Amino acid sequence: MNDEILYQSWYLWLGIGAVVIVAAAALLIMVIMAAKRILNLAIAALGLVEQIKDNTTSIWGLQQTNETATSILEDAKNIDSHLSLVSNALHDLDNNN
Repeated sequence: MNDEILYQSWYLWLGIGAVVIVAAAALLIMVIMAAKRILNLAIAALGLVEQIKDNTTSIWGLQQTNETATSILEDAKNIDSHLSLVSNALHDLDNNN
């Protein structure tokens, strides 16, 4: 192998190595850009999730409202029952006199 063939081989492999390095760098840059885009989308999604959480907080309060309404209904039924007894008792007193 003479010097000219050795230099040609060396330059050929140097060129192939440079192409591989440039390709790897390009892929790495693309991965970094994709990661930044994913980060930006995740930040936007987090903001939307917080907004959804704030908008649905009142729904979770409905259970408390339903429990209170049920309690009021039971109290109203008890009052109605007692008023019927009082009304009947007054009616009986009025009929006896």
